[in-house]
Amino acid sequence: MQLRAAVLLLIAQCLAYAVIIDRIAIVIGNAIIKDSDIDRDIRVTSFLDNQPLDLSPAKRKEAVNHLIDQVFIRREIRIGDYPVATAEEADEQLNRLVKQRFKTKAALDAALSRYRLTELDLRTQFQWQLTVLRFIDARFKPAVLISDQEIEKYYRQHQAALARQYPGKTLDDLRDRIHDVLTAEAVNQQFFAWLDEQRGNTKMKYLEESLQ
Repeated sequence: MQLRAAVLLLIAQCLAYAVIIDRIAIVIGNAIIKDSDIDRDIRVTSFLDNQPLDLSPAKRKEAVNHLIDQVFIRREIRIGDYPVATAEEADEQLNRLVKQRFKTKAALDAALSRYRLTELDLRTQFQWQLTVLRFIDARFKPAVLISDQEIEKYYRQHQAALARQYPGKTLDDLRDRIHDVLTAEAVNQQFFAWLDEQRGNTKMKYLEESLQ
Protein backbone atom coordinates (compact mmCIF):
# COMPACT_ATOMS: atom_id res chain seq x y z
CA MET A 1 0.00 0.00 0.00
CA GLN A 2 2.86 2.34 0.89
CA LEU A 3 4.57 1.53 -2.42
CA ARG A 4 1.38 2.35 -4.34
CA ALA A 5 1.03 5.66 -2.49
CA ALA A 6 4.66 6.50 -3.24
CA VAL A 7 4.15 5.76 -6.95
CA LEU A 8 1.05 7.94 -7.06
CA LEU A 9 2.94 10.76 -5.36
CA LEU A 10 5.76 10.47 -7.89
CA ILE A 11 3.29 10.59 -10.78
CA ALA A 12 1.63 13.68 -9.29
CA GLN A 13 4.99 15.39 -8.95
CA CYS A 14 5.90 14.58 -12.55
CA LEU A 15 2.59 16.00 -13.76
CA ALA A 16 3.20 19.17 -11.78
CA TYR A 17 6.62 19.59 -13.36
CA ALA A 18 5.14 18.93 -16.81
CA VAL A 19 2.77 21.86 -16.38
CA ILE A 20 5.59 24.34 -15.83
CA ILE A 21 7.85 23.15 -18.67
CA ASP A 22 8.34 26.07 -21.05
CA ARG A 23 9.51 24.90 -24.45
CA ILE A 24 12.01 26.83 -26.54
CA ALA A 25 10.34 27.68 -29.84
CA ILE A 26 13.11 29.53 -31.70
CA VAL A 27 16.82 30.10 -31.26
CA ILE A 28 18.08 33.43 -32.69
CA GLY A 29 21.83 33.63 -32.46
CA ASN A 30 22.48 33.33 -28.73
CA ALA A 31 18.93 34.34 -27.77
CA ILE A 32 15.78 32.26 -27.45
CA ILE A 33 12.02 32.71 -27.77
CA LYS A 34 9.89 30.46 -25.58
CA ASP A 35 6.31 29.33 -25.94
CA SER A 36 5.37 31.49 -22.97
CA ASP A 37 6.82 34.55 -24.75
CA ILE A 38 4.62 33.87 -27.76
CA ASP A 39 1.54 33.32 -25.62
CA ARG A 40 2.15 36.50 -23.62
CA ASP A 41 2.72 38.60 -26.75
CA ILE A 42 -0.56 37.44 -28.26
CA ARG A 43 -2.49 38.10 -25.06
CA VAL A 44 -1.04 41.56 -24.45
CA THR A 45 -1.44 42.63 -28.09
CA SER A 46 -5.05 41.39 -28.21
CA PHE A 47 -5.83 43.14 -24.94
CA LEU A 48 -4.37 46.50 -26.00
CA ASP A 49 -6.03 46.28 -29.43
CA ASN A 50 -9.32 45.40 -27.70
CA GLN A 51 -9.64 42.30 -29.88
CA PRO A 52 -10.87 38.78 -28.98
CA LEU A 53 -8.09 36.46 -27.91
CA ASP A 54 -6.91 34.38 -30.87
CA LEU A 55 -4.24 31.74 -30.23
CA SER A 56 -4.39 30.28 -33.73
CA PRO A 57 -1.23 29.21 -35.61
CA ALA A 58 -1.48 32.34 -37.77
CA LYS A 59 -1.46 34.59 -34.70
CA ARG A 60 1.45 32.64 -33.23
CA LYS A 61 3.49 33.25 -36.39
CA GLU A 62 2.58 36.94 -36.24
CA ALA A 63 3.70 37.13 -32.62
CA VAL A 64 6.94 35.32 -33.45
CA ASN A 65 7.82 37.98 -36.02
CA HIS A 66 7.35 40.67 -33.36
CA LEU A 67 9.49 38.78 -30.90
CA ILE A 68 12.30 38.15 -33.39
CA ASP A 69 12.44 41.88 -34.10
CA GLN A 70 12.55 42.52 -30.36
CA VAL A 71 15.60 40.29 -30.00
CA PHE A 72 17.53 42.49 -32.44
CA ILE A 73 16.27 45.71 -30.88
CA ARG A 74 17.15 44.61 -27.33
CA ARG A 75 20.63 43.65 -28.45
CA GLU A 76 21.19 47.00 -30.19
CA ILE A 77 19.87 48.93 -27.18
CA ARG A 78 22.25 47.03 -24.94
CA ILE A 79 25.27 47.46 -27.20
CA GLY A 80 24.57 51.13 -27.93
CA ASP A 81 23.54 51.96 -24.38
CA TYR A 82 20.36 53.63 -25.60
CA PRO A 83 18.01 55.13 -22.99
CA VAL A 84 15.30 52.96 -21.46
CA ALA A 85 11.87 54.22 -20.41
CA THR A 86 11.23 54.33 -16.67
CA ALA A 87 8.67 52.41 -14.64
CA GLU A 88 7.04 55.73 -13.75
CA GLU A 89 6.45 56.48 -17.43
CA ALA A 90 4.91 53.04 -17.87
CA ASP A 91 2.61 53.75 -14.91
CA GLU A 92 1.49 56.96 -16.61
CA GLN A 93 0.55 54.97 -19.70
CA LEU A 94 -1.36 52.45 -17.60
CA ASN A 95 -3.23 55.19 -15.74
CA ARG A 96 -4.15 56.82 -19.04
CA LEU A 97 -5.50 53.49 -20.32
CA VAL A 98 -7.66 53.07 -17.22
CA LYS A 99 -9.13 56.56 -17.53
CA GLN A 100 -9.81 56.41 -21.25
CA ARG A 101 -11.01 52.83 -21.66
CA PHE A 102 -11.94 51.26 -18.35
CA LYS A 103 -12.81 54.18 -16.06
CA THR A 104 -12.25 52.09 -12.91
CA LYS A 105 -9.53 49.83 -11.55
CA ALA A 106 -12.10 47.07 -11.04
CA ALA A 107 -13.02 47.11 -14.73
CA LEU A 108 -9.36 46.89 -15.69
CA ASP A 109 -8.80 43.94 -13.35
CA ALA A 110 -11.82 42.12 -14.79
CA ALA A 111 -10.56 42.60 -18.36
CA LEU A 112 -7.05 41.48 -17.42
CA SER A 113 -8.48 38.36 -15.85
CA ARG A 114 -10.31 37.45 -19.08
CA TYR A 115 -7.03 37.61 -20.98
CA ARG A 116 -5.06 35.94 -18.17
CA LEU A 117 -2.81 38.97 -17.79
CA THR A 118 -1.56 41.05 -14.88
CA GLU A 119 -0.88 44.75 -14.41
CA LEU A 120 2.81 43.88 -14.48
CA ASP A 121 2.36 42.47 -18.00
CA LEU A 122 0.90 45.82 -19.12
CA ARG A 123 3.52 47.92 -17.34
CA THR A 124 6.28 45.84 -18.91
CA GLN A 125 4.70 46.24 -22.34
CA PHE A 126 4.26 50.00 -21.99
CA GLN A 127 7.83 50.42 -20.78
CA TRP A 128 9.11 48.41 -23.73
CA GLN A 129 6.99 50.31 -26.27
CA LEU A 130 8.29 53.65 -25.04
CA THR A 131 11.85 52.33 -25.07
CA VAL A 132 11.51 51.12 -28.68
CA LEU A 133 10.12 54.47 -29.86
CA ARG A 134 13.05 56.28 -28.29
CA PHE A 135 15.53 53.82 -29.74
CA ILE A 136 14.14 54.28 -33.26
CA ASP A 137 14.22 58.05 -32.88
CA ALA A 138 17.79 58.11 -31.53
CA ARG A 139 19.19 55.43 -33.84
CA PHE A 140 17.72 56.40 -37.22
CA LYS A 141 16.38 59.97 -37.15
CA PRO A 142 19.77 61.76 -37.13
CA ALA A 143 20.60 60.28 -40.54
CA VAL A 144 17.42 61.63 -42.17
CA LEU A 145 17.70 64.82 -44.21
CA ILE A 146 14.58 66.19 -45.92
CA SER A 147 15.12 68.76 -48.67
CA ASP A 148 12.84 71.63 -49.64
CA GLN A 149 12.37 69.91 -53.00
CA GLU A 150 11.01 66.78 -51.31
CA ILE A 151 8.61 68.88 -49.25
CA GLU A 152 7.36 70.73 -52.33
CA LYS A 153 6.97 67.46 -54.25
CA TYR A 154 4.92 65.95 -51.43
CA TYR A 155 2.73 69.07 -51.33
CA ARG A 156 2.05 68.89 -55.07
CA GLN A 157 1.27 65.18 -54.95
CA HIS A 158 -1.12 65.49 -51.98
CA GLN A 159 -2.44 69.00 -52.54
CA ALA A 160 -6.10 68.01 -52.85
CA ALA A 161 -6.05 65.92 -49.69
CA LEU A 162 -4.11 68.59 -47.78
CA ALA A 163 -6.62 71.25 -48.87
CA ARG A 164 -9.46 69.16 -47.47
CA GLN A 165 -7.62 68.46 -44.24
CA TYR A 166 -6.20 71.96 -43.78
CA PRO A 167 -8.52 74.44 -45.56
CA GLY A 168 -6.85 77.70 -46.49
CA LYS A 169 -3.34 76.53 -45.57
CA THR A 170 -0.50 77.22 -47.99
CA LEU A 171 2.71 75.29 -48.63
CA ASP A 172 4.58 77.54 -46.22
CA ASP A 173 1.91 76.95 -43.54
CA LEU A 174 2.29 73.19 -43.93
CA ARG A 175 6.04 72.99 -44.49
CA ASP A 176 6.90 71.86 -40.94
CA ARG A 177 4.07 69.35 -40.86
CA ILE A 178 5.10 67.84 -44.20
CA HIS A 179 8.70 67.74 -43.01
CA ASP A 180 7.61 65.69 -39.99
CA VAL A 181 5.61 63.29 -42.18
CA LEU A 182 8.50 62.73 -44.57
CA THR A 183 10.94 62.32 -41.69
CA ALA A 184 8.75 59.68 -40.06
CA GLU A 185 8.47 57.80 -43.36
CA ALA A 186 12.24 57.87 -43.89
CA VAL A 187 12.92 56.76 -40.32
CA ASN A 188 10.52 53.83 -40.72
CA GLN A 189 12.17 52.81 -44.00
CA GLN A 190 15.60 52.82 -42.37
CA PHE A 191 14.33 50.94 -39.32
CA PHE A 192 12.69 48.14 -41.31
CA ALA A 193 15.68 47.89 -43.65
CA TRP A 194 17.88 47.49 -40.57
CA LEU A 195 15.62 44.73 -39.22
CA ASP A 196 15.79 42.92 -42.57
CA GLU A 197 19.57 43.18 -42.45
CA GLN A 198 19.67 41.75 -38.93
CA ARG A 199 17.52 38.80 -39.99
CA GLY A 200 19.75 38.15 -42.97
CA ASN A 201 22.89 38.17 -40.84
CA THR A 202 21.59 36.07 -37.95
CA LYS A 203 21.26 32.31 -37.79
CA MET A 204 17.78 31.28 -36.66
CA LYS A 205 16.63 27.79 -35.76
CA TYR A 206 12.90 27.05 -35.53
CA LEU A 207 12.25 24.24 -33.09
CA GLU A 208 8.55 24.46 -33.96
CA GLU A 209 8.36 24.20 -37.74
CA SER A 210 4.82 25.57 -37.84
CA LEU A 211 6.21 28.96 -36.80
CA GLN A 212 8.35 29.41 -39.89
